[in-house]
Formats: sequence, C-alpha cells, structure tokens
Amino acid sequence: MVTISERREKLKQTVRSLKLNEKFTLIIVTLVLIPVVVFTLLLFHNMEQNTINESIKSMEYMLERSHDEIRKNVENINMSTQFFLSDRDLVEYLGKVNQGEEISYEEMMNFYNMNISSLERVVNNNPNLYQIRVYVDRDDMEEMMPILYRYDRMRRLSWGWSDALIGWKFDYTDTIFDNFTINQDKKILSLVSDVTDARGESLGVLEVAMSMETMFPYLYSEEGNMTACFLLDERHIYCSEDERKILQQYIPIFQQEGSLVRENGQDAEVTYQKLLGESVIVGRKYVKELGGSLLYIDHLQGTMDALYGNRNVYMITMSCIAILLIIFVNHVVERLLVQFYEIIRSIREVQKGDLNVEIKNCGNDEMGELGTQINKMMERIRQLMEDNLNRERLVKNSEIRALQNQINAHFIYNVLESIKMMAEIDEKYDISDAITSLGKLLRYTMRWTSGNVTVREELEYIRNYLALINLRFDYEIYLSLNLPEVILHQEIPKMSLQPIVENAINHGIEQLAEDTNIYVKGFLEDGDCIIEITDSGKGMSEEQVRKLYQRINGEIETTGGSGNNIGLKNVQDRIQMNFGEKYGLSISSKLGCYTKVQVRVPQSYFEH
Repeated sequence: MVTISERREKLKQTVRSLKLNEKFTLIIVTLVLIPVVVFTLLLFHNMEQNTINESIKSMEYMLERSHDEIRKNVENINMSTQFFLSDRDLVEYLGKVNQGEEISYEEMMNFYNMNISSLERVVNNNPNLYQIRVYVDRDDMEEMMPILYRYDRMRRLSWGWSDALIGWKFDYTDTIFDNFTINQDKKILSLVSDVTDARGESLGVLEVAMSMETMFPYLYSEEGNMTACFLLDERHIYCSEDERKILQQYIPIFQQEGSLVRENGQDAEVTYQKLLGESVIVGRKYVKELGGSLLYIDHLQGTMDALYGNRNVYMITMSCIAILLIIFVNHVVERLLVQFYEIIRSIREVQKGDLNVEIKNCGNDEMGELGTQINKMMERIRQLMEDNLNRERLVKNSEIRALQNQINAHFIYNVLESIKMMAEIDEKYDISDAITSLGKLLRYTMRWTSGNVTVREELEYIRNYLALINLRFDYEIYLSLNLPEVILHQEIPKMSLQPIVENAINHGIEQLAEDTNIYVKGFLEDGDCIIEITDSGKGMSEEQVRKLYQRINGEIETTGGSGNNIGLKNVQDRIQMNFGEKYGLSISSKLGCYTKVQVRVPQSYFEH
C-alpha cells in the first residue's frame, strides 16, 4: 500500500522532471485557477445562503401576516358572538319558547320584522362571516331563517351529535339543508356557544360560522411551492386535499422531532431543513386563540436545482477556458525561454569573471527587457568599480585633510591660550575673559558630535556668545533663565537655540541700542518640552510675522544675506527632520514690545 509520504515524494519527482516551460505553465495556471475556483465556490455558496435567508424572511413575514389575519377573524367571530348573546330581545324570546309560552302570530311577526331582520343585517354587513345561527331544542318552535332554527337542523351537521357542543368546530360542510339549496362543498369553521338566560339556564346553541378559506387564506391558495396546514393535534390536520397528500410524507418526521403543535410563544419558528432528500423551509406559528399551530413548508428544491445547474455550467465553462489557457500559456512561455537561455549563458560568463559580457539581440518583450537591464547592470557594475577606486583615493585624501584640520584646531586653541596668558600677565582681565569665551565658543562649534546636545550645553554656548557680543556694544544684553532641572537635561539639536538669540539681537535689540534682557523659559506640556526665548526688542507686525512663517516653512524662497531669517529656517528644518512635522518653531510678537519664539520638541533625556 502506497503511503502519503511516498505519494508526496513521487509528486516532487514528477515536478522536478518537468521542463521549465511546463513548470511555468503549471504555476501560472494554478495561480489563476485556484482563486477562480475558490471565488466560484464562495459566490454560489453565498447565493445559496442568500436564497435560504430570503426564503426564511419571506416565511416569517407570511406566518406573521397569516397569524394577524387569523386573530382579526377570531376577534370578529368573538364580537359577533357577544353581540348575539347580549341581545335582550333574542334571549327573552328564546326564554318564552323554552318555557312553552304561547306566542301569538302578531308577536312572532313583530319579532321577525324587528329583531331577526336586524340580526340578519348584522350578518350581511360583515362579509367575512359565513353565517350566524341559533338552534333551539323545541320541535314546536317556528323557524325564522336565516337566524333561528330547531335542533333537528343542527343534528345534520357533523358535530351536531357531539357530546361537547361548545367550542371551535373545524372543517365541516353546511348540511342543514339539502345540497341543491346550499353549496355543501364549502368548508367552514365556527365558534359554538351556549345561549343562557340571566339565571344561567340554557336556551339554545349559537353558531357563528366563517369559511376556512377566509380564516386561513394561505391554506387553500396555490401560491408558489408552498404547502400549508393548520394543526390541532396529530389527527386533526386541516388543509386542501392535494396538500394533505404531500403533508402525509412529512408528518412521521415531525412526530419524531416532537409534538406537531408547539406553543412557541410570540415569534414564529422557521428553519431550513433537508427532508426526504429535499431542501425545504419549515415554519410554525402557534395560534393561541384557536389552540393550534400553523405549519408552512416552502419547497426550495426547484430553486436550489436551478442554482446548482448554473454552478455546474459555470464550472464546465471555466474548465474549457482553463484548457485553452494552458495551451496559450505554454506557447508563450516556450517563446520567452529562447531569450532566457541566452541570458543564462551570459550570466555564466559573468560568473567566470568576464565583466565585458554583453547580451545581443534584446527584444521588446519582458525577456528582452531583462537582457537590456542586465546590460545596464553590467555597465553600472563596471562604473561602480571605477567609482569605488576613486572613492578610496578620496577617503585617503580626506583622512589626511582631517588630520590637518585637527592639527589646525589644536594650533588655534594653543595660540588663544598663549594670548590669554599674556593678557593675564599684563593684568588685562577683560581681554583674558573674552579670549576664554571665544575659546569655549570655538570648542563647542568645532567639537564633533552626533548632532544632539543638552539644553544646558546649548545655554553655556549662548552665555559665551553673549559675552563676546556685549564687547561690541555700549549697552548690556542680559540673559535671564527660568528652566527646571529636567529641561536642562532635555536633548535638542546642536545650535538650535543660538540662532534664535542671534536673530533676536540682530533684528530686535540692536536697533534699540539700550540695556535689555533676553528671557529663556522652559516647561513641559502634554509630553513635549517647550523652550521660549523672548526679547524686549522692537517687535513685529502681524504681516511681518506671517511672512516670517512663510520663510521658515519654505513657502517663500530665501536667499543669503542679512535679514532673511535663514538661521530660523535651518533650525525648523533640523527639528522636524529629527522629531517630525508636529514639532518646530512658533512665533508671536507685538510691534514695539516683544518677540517670542517657542521651540517645541518631544520630551527626552540626554544619556551621558
């Protein structure tokens, strides 16, 4: 017996033995057919489910509608029953008849003309009722048609000799007269009630009748593939004769599932089932007023067979298309592989070390494009190799220049240190302090760093910068700081605060030429670090602030030179490059008062 692992190994060997064009064809066709087959199966499965769901909803609607109509009809019968039972003249007349009192002809005619005619009009004005009759157990009573009859008329009905006269009577024919007088094929139902006097003594029997078709409209209509009936119990099943034959097949199955009559509450019970190999929708609805259940069966097999037939036709069509696709793809792949093998040969030459290989006769198809790209790649490789040699030479030259720059920086530091010592020897301490600040300034600027420093380091650089700036002016610029310790450890891009201070001096303070302050304040807000730099300079108008924003955001092209705020744009670009578009500079100003630049960066700590 062949195992599964042996079958898999045999399948792998078969695939390996296929030619390359056959493998391509197999892969392409498989990739096309699998989604198509899956899509087809899902499509028809969804169509099947939609058909079932729509049928279930239709069944629920039909049951609810039928139940509502039945309740209205039952209420109609109950109201008519109460109307007759509460008719005092009728009860009084029946009392006289039962007591054997002599009733004159004039009294009878007066009762007939006034009361019987009135009751007959009530029946005639209610088109849903079949008839209302009162039966009296007195053989000597004069009948007054169509309302008042003797008991011998009632005895002709199928339930007339029943021990339990009172209650609902179903599916019987009107046989109180001969068949040539009344159509005895019409099926009727009725509510039979006892007519009593004030003392509770029985005076007769009241029959309020309605046709079965009126009470159960769907039971006798030939609508679609629907089979319907009304069930009282296993023996009392009411429907048309044709549908009764169909139901006889399903009754044993329903009996195995449980009672045929189910008190399923307010909601209808609707399910999709497979009965006797047929797809059906079974719906039940309990009618409390009649003590029975509506049972509807919707036969979906014809609809399902049509759906399955369409699916099979679709699958056969797709199979034919798949065969044609296999032939076409195999032909195309064979033509493509002619150029492919030429490319393989060229690649093998490259592997041997020959970088001057060039693929000839590249066509316009995909393989031709591949050959063209390989030629370009080889040209690029040759160019990169040459560039790599040049780059190595440049790296060596750069290393030499870096060493020279390092020597130059040390030379400058040493010269400044010598000048500082000379100034201190001559007790020129202002010059010594200025040279110290300049040295720190140069060290901070020329010191290599990854680009981010702490706020504390940036502020130290600003102090040295202001110390040198104050040497130029007759007035003093003071630096006021209000930053908590957590802000001093905040990480920011190097040289991101100094350009703001420089911009404040050049464009806001220098023109005033008087002692002033630059305020630096820091605080945390929503997980961000905010640093505000405020000067008490000449300020800006709203139009100037708007144009400044446009320059910073690159909406207005800036050129070199004084007054173009290139430093602020550079700070904005570096902050957003490091932290994202939501961070950067915001500016507020009032003409003649102040200018405030707010720097927003995400809160982070510089790790030493």
